[in-house]
Amino acid sequence: MNSQPLAFVVHVGDVGTSASEQACGDGWLEARKRQFARIRHPFVLLPGDNEWSNCKQPLDRLQRWRALFCNPNLQVQAQAGPYCEHLRWEAGGYVFVALNVPGHDNNVRHPEHAPRMQAVLAWLDEAARLAREREGLVVLMQANPFVIVPRDGFRPLRERLQSLAAARPGSIVLVHGDTHLYREDEPLPGLRRVEVWGSPIVSWLRGSVPPFRIDAVR
Repeated sequence: MNSQPLAFVVHVGDVGTSASEQACGDGWLEARKRQFARIRHPFVLLPGDNEWSNCKQPLDRLQRWRALFCNPNLQVQAQAGPYCEHLRWEAGGYVFVALNVPGHDNNVRHPEHAPRMQAVLAWLDEAARLAREREGLVVLMQANPFVIVPRDGFRPLRERLQSLAAARPGSIVLVHGDTHLYREDEPLPGLRRVEVWGSPIVSWLRGSVPPFRIDAVR
């Protein structure tokens, strides 16, 4: 990536495994911060479930994540309040909005789920209003919201995405990780979805705007 003329780089979360709580430790996150500092482009990191919601003390881990990574070296606007990871910026005529939505179930059983999702939907709506006067909206999150588990933590978000895509078909793009398979498809009418590769595949995707186009790089 450092050899390419990129405007910015976004990592959509999961910077380590949660199998042994590897990504739940300060040392691991601090090492990743040093590693990411080698990227010469403006850089934004989103929180993934392995870094906080899968940990034994999820809210403590999210606070530590915020202390390390809520200061991207890209000109962004952060949502007011505690969710400093909710960001918004513009490039190439598109509005980009980053949301804290972790897999695999959006932490739906934890009391923090409801206030966080209220903030998520409010921030998404605000970005969508701004994007009405732009080429489109790019939504970034870690979770794959189309993974349906017995207690569905993503339904209100999917419904909101469906409404936005119906109003502006083809101009709403969702970029996420979580299930480790590259996808570029239309899971909802009018919604373009790009899922990035995950472990064990090491790669990155290059996007260009306008129009929004994705190229896989290995």
